[in-house]
Amino acid sequence: MPLFSPARQALLGATLGLATSVAFTAPAVAGPWPDHAIQMVVPFPAGSSPDTLARMIADPLSKELAQPVIVENKPGAGGNIGTRYASKAKPDGYTILMTINGPMVTAPKLYKNLGYVPDTDLAPITLVGTSPNVLVVPLDSPAKNVQEFVALAKAKPGALNYGTVGPGSSSHLAMAMLEHQAGISLQQIPYSGFPQIITSIISGDIQAGFMVPGIAMPQVKAHKARALAVTSLEPSELLPGIPTMASQGYPGFESISWDAMYAPAGTPDDIMERLNQAITQILGRPDIKQKMAALYFTPAPSTPAQLRDLAYKETRRWGEVINRLHLSLN
Repeated sequence: MPLFSPARQALLGATLGLATSVAFTAPAVAGPWPDHAIQMVVPFPAGSSPDTLARMIADPLSKELAQPVIVENKPGAGGNIGTRYASKAKPDGYTILMTINGPMVTAPKLYKNLGYVPDTDLAPITLVGTSPNVLVVPLDSPAKNVQEFVALAKAKPGALNYGTVGPGSSSHLAMAMLEHQAGISLQQIPYSGFPQIITSIISGDIQAGFMVPGIAMPQVKAHKARALAVTSLEPSELLPGIPTMASQGYPGFESISWDAMYAPAGTPDDIMERLNQAITQILGRPDIKQKMAALYFTPAPSTPAQLRDLAYKETRRWGEVINRLHLSLN
């Protein structure tokens, strides 16, 4: 079952053949590339989903390019710090960015002074993968489904805490949508990454969180936490038995996380094309598909143009949600 609705799924209709069809616009690089190590920036901490995906790709990419690809974690501010760092790097092909949708599509709608402009400071290489979120609560929570969670929140207005990986992230906006639609109020507690959130859910320090399943589900399967819902419109084949938010009284509720590769704007055409081809080939490997499925991610290689189009339409969609909810961070 696709993670995105049919209309939005069309944005992700990339194939290995399409991945080489885009026309690049930056000048070609002078001399052989690469001739030394490449830095892959991850704007989230070690153990986070983008970090795990980055390391999964870095090793085969190193072999493909015959140079080390070194993952560098630069977390903070919901991914904005590391994303800004990568956007200011020299566009010579030796810095690439593995990031998520938050810093690329929602942060610009929430922050006036990000320090980077996604559309002009970063150039898309390829979409990497997509995953729904899951609403997770402590195992001893009285809430066994979304309706009971909403009832609990209504009985204790403002008393329940939920974890996010930063304001403007999908973990924040998904809960903001639920608060708006259900008429409840919770307190947001920002964390540096999802591993820290699930630890706090298990301990009972916070009462809920919309999380990437790759971090949440091992703890759910170990009976240390409970998953109430998945945020795809249709039930996920990767998450059998977990009902959707839409099926529990919130029609149209959808929040999908995606990870993607970018480079500083102005990176030469031939480097961008080679990176796109190499990463697309890696994402098509059966062993990588299997590893991504274990993280509840669906590989989704794309052309740069398709990723740019997805980011544009997601920015518009979430911008409307942010405006409707009157959210702002400065």
